[in-house]
Amino acid sequence: MSFSVLGPAVLSGLSYGCMGIGLWFWLWGTWPLLGDRSVLYKLHGLSVSDTLGSMLIILGLLWKIPREWPLLILALISLAIWNTVLGYVLAYCSAGNGELAERQALARALESSAAGNALAPDTISSDLTGEVSHDG
Repeated sequence: MSFSVLGPAVLSGLSYGCMGIGLWFWLWGTWPLLGDRSVLYKLHGLSVSDTLGSMLIILGLLWKIPREWPLLILALISLAIWNTVLGYVLAYCSAGNGELAERQALARALESSAAGNALAPDTISSDLTGEVSHDG
């Protein structure tokens, strides 16, 4: 991979510019940790800004040392995949028991209606509230 079309001064400027913006994203994502918002909001902002910052730093390194492009591209792909998976894991873990029970009850109601079994509205509402129904 060669960037011979651009001069060395331009490549060096792009490289340092990307790395500088990447460092700025790191700091920008860390600053809201001091606020009083929810922990999940803080983690979301931190993970997005850290990932973007890290990707920009790796892009700057790619322009600085192009002979290492296979490892740097692998690092970019790994960062993108890791951030996505971590985001899904955080979202799944942050769903409270009430939300999870509500989703499960709604899924059961939809499965029942798709199978042709009509559920009474009071059964659905009791499933959503998490109360046990004592209907015969």
